[in-house]
Amino acid sequence: MDKSIITITGATGYIASWIVHDLLKTGHEVRITVRNKSQVEKYQHLLDIEKESEGKLVVYEADLLKEGSFDEAVSGADYVMHTASPFLLDDKNDPQKNLVDPAVNGTKNVLGAVNRSGSVKRVVLTSSLAAIYGDNKDMVDQGLSTLDETIWNTTSTINNGAYSYSKTEAEKAAWAMMKEQKDWSLVTIHPGFVLGPSLTKRIDSTSINTVLRILHGEISIGSPDLAFIFSDVRDISKGHILAAFTEKANGRYIIANESGNLLTLGKIIGAAYGDTYKVPKRLVPKWLVWLIAPTIGFTRLYVKNNIGYPISCDNSKSKKELGMTYHMLKETIIDHVEQLKNDELI
Repeated sequence: MDKSIITITGATGYIASWIVHDLLKTGHEVRITVRNKSQVEKYQHLLDIEKESEGKLVVYEADLLKEGSFDEAVSGADYVMHTASPFLLDDKNDPQKNLVDPAVNGTKNVLGAVNRSGSVKRVVLTSSLAAIYGDNKDMVDQGLSTLDETIWNTTSTINNGAYSYSKTEAEKAAWAMMKEQKDWSLVTIHPGFVLGPSLTKRIDSTSINTVLRILHGEISIGSPDLAFIFSDVRDISKGHILAAFTEKANGRYIIANESGNLLTLGKIIGAAYGDTYKVPKRLVPKWLVWLIAPTIGFTRLYVKNNIGYPISCDNSKSKKELGMTYHMLKETIIDHVEQLKNDELI
């Protein structure tokens, strides 16, 4: 890879921090955007990584909803990786304001800066498997044996699956803007349920919080049969970088590997750590999850359309076109637990 200038939005996040880490370690100039530059503690871990790397880190202030605020960070960059997007699975107050507007308008603002830059040759957008499917039941309803990049989420709405709807609409907006110009290409990355070691001690990520709940014994009585497709955070970083620097990269890429549920994670942890943690050892019946759904943060419609339905994906496009290799789920979850132990979070 030639040494390049890469702008990364939302750079203090779980996924983006790893992208910054990997780019700095290979000697690139990395420009990051943060909402408040004076809150150095939120990106201090990235400054620390820079000290031990060949690359250079430059910090800019920008706001997803403020038009033109990304112009300075993007001007002169070779690549832009847009990772910033709100992640609230259960927003019940104002999903349009809190999820959809920042995701869609934020994407438009960043790509507007790309259009004005005259320098950017490729944008890598962090989309999601949520833009490919809405409910696990979708595979059955659509007669699918597995999910691939040709599929779009057509079932989520502002009132049912607002987060998935926001990711779908943001990606659609990005592809629409890409088609209106010829200066830059677009590649989208589609992770699943993200796991793996974090570069910070933050626990406000839904993914990290879920692992902590398992380790703290909060679902030791049993877990719902809710299937996920898991992604290692380090693989997602690799996928972004390969998507930027692989000339033939084109379109959408699923960056996810193994499927399972929380019981799957519990079994891996139990096998590695014995009785140290009170992990779930059985599944809770669907009828019981449906009955108590409102008390555990699920709607009964969500339970109906997701519990008990298997889910899987085809990641062969990423392997063939990007040369992706993947961590096994066992390695991902054990490395995650070790990071939490080392940071004294468990």
